[in-house]
Amino acid sequence: MTTAAKALTEETDPFCLSPARAARLLAGAPWRRFAVAGDSLAAGTGDPSPGYANVPWAERVAGVLRGVRPESAYLNTGTIGATAADTLARQMDEIVAFGPDLLHVSCGANDLFRRRPDFDLVERTARQVFELAAGTGARLTTFTLGRAFDVPAIPDFPQRVRTLNDITLRLVGEYDMVLVDMWDHPLNARPDLLSADRIHFSTSGQAVLASEMVKALAGVVDPA
Repeated sequence: MTTAAKALTEETDPFCLSPARAARLLAGAPWRRFAVAGDSLAAGTGDPSPGYANVPWAERVAGVLRGVRPESAYLNTGTIGATAADTLARQMDEIVAFGPDLLHVSCGANDLFRRRPDFDLVERTARQVFELAAGTGARLTTFTLGRAFDVPAIPDFPQRVRTLNDITLRLVGEYDMVLVDMWDHPLNARPDLLSADRIHFSTSGQAVLASEMVKALAGVVDPA
């Protein structure tokens, strides 16, 4: 029986960090105010997966950070269906007022569902979002979208995802963000990765997202 055919759990998933390992990786983390803004990817929307705790990725990361610094605060304004413009207009004031020192933004994915996405506008709007995010002085993080998403009604959806990912990569360079690149992650090949809507990662995917974010953040933590 192959690994893919086995019923994985958090304890056996090769891409999931154990709580002890995650805590060790972020033992020197300086962050006390973690915020997340954007769309359903930011919110951690997804169906439960057997063998995995039904906890969104960002809440998992917040839990690791609380283990390092119990006084840590956490805010998530992520909203299902939010476009880049929605994130800018309806979330960033609250995010800025929170005063984060670690800030994740995922936006632009819902713009891909428009009949004809205006990618120039998406990039301009996302840049405004990240300009406000950078103005907080927080360490910024983001994701690229994975290639597993299945939208048969939009035949060019994979190309739309690649175009948005290209925008994200440009902004990562401009704002020196910590990036978790999910486009080619092996997780995409799992047949049970997506929720029933074929859009959102199930809880198993959320667990892997959290582990990948912890590993990425560990790469920018100054050693003790």
